[in-house]
Amino acid sequence: MSNVRLLSAAAAALLILVGCAGSQSGSSYSSAQARGEMSVRMGVVESVRQVSIEADKSPVGAIAGGIVGGVAGSNVGKGKGSTIGSVLGAVAGGVAGQAIEQQIGKKAGVEITVKLDNGQFTAITQEADEQFHPGERVRILSGHGATRVTH
Repeated sequence: MSNVRLLSAAAAALLILVGCAGSQSGSSYSSAQARGEMSVRMGVVESVRQVSIEADKSPVGAIAGGIVGGVAGSNVGKGKGSTIGSVLGAVAGGVAGQAIEQQIGKKAGVEITVKLDNGQFTAITQEADEQFHPGERVRILSGHGATRVTH
């Protein structure tokens, strides 16, 4: 019964922590950014390139996978076989957990290159939750450690 609880707790921890990954959306603001002043620059989109935004690396997936794999592996054999199964299961589970966390945290993004009204160029990468097209007039908002492109 304790193995089931441990497996459930590890899986729940992985899902909760992966779900807490921060958004890099152009239309999503953190509570610290709300009601804060941002500088605004205007420009024209020069190019848009599809990119992949990877989640920040954390040990959560590897740890949760290692726990699940170790518990599952401990059910193989008896005595030394159980110990070896636990170790191998923990290693395999850790690798699998890390891979799963990276895939779950991956998001579609865009790199938007903008020619500012002052003639300078800038590029901003954000989640692909809005469509931008070359020649389109846009605003670039910067402040509180974040920059985003909006219409």
